[in-house]
Amino acid sequence: MSALEVNKILASIIIAILVVVIISHLGDILIDVDNDNLTETAYKIEIEENQEILGATLNNDINIEPISSLLLSASSAKGQKIYKKCGSCHNYEKNGMDKVGPSLWNIINRPKADIAGYNYSKALAEFGGVWNYEELAAFLYKPKDFMEGTKMNFAGLKKVQDRADLVLFLREQSDNPAELP
Repeated sequence: MSALEVNKILASIIIAILVVVIISHLGDILIDVDNDNLTETAYKIEIEENQEILGATLNNDINIEPISSLLLSASSAKGQKIYKKCGSCHNYEKNGMDKVGPSLWNIINRPKADIAGYNYSKALAEFGGVWNYEELAAFLYKPKDFMEGTKMNFAGLKKVQDRADLVLFLREQSDNPAELP
């Protein structure tokens, strides 16, 4: 490579750097970046506040159909089929081992986050209360909307009849099933 070619390459690099610097300064002149006159450059979106409960957030805006009236006509057999979506992460057998999720044996009217040795999310561990029919159905509708911070990665069951069938099936997984509402 001759000295002339090296000079051409170096000159090209220097010109490219100069063009970038000039364009940058020209942009700063055209648009005053130091002018901070507190103008809003975005649209405000009103977000309703969520209710804070013992460190977990419960979204009050979840408006789902109650399942209590459907439990009498719900199908445990259909609930067992729906449970297949849950079975990869949960076990429902008595004295069954926890999987990715805790065992669902005797879940109706059981205190939340009560299985010793299972590592619950902080949100669920601090949530408190027991799993009643309606609260379990609301959780199954869309867990992340019901309780922010839950580790449960499940899209949810949108159909109210599916939730009623599944909750009825889970109710029966107990030595002494809870009374129907």
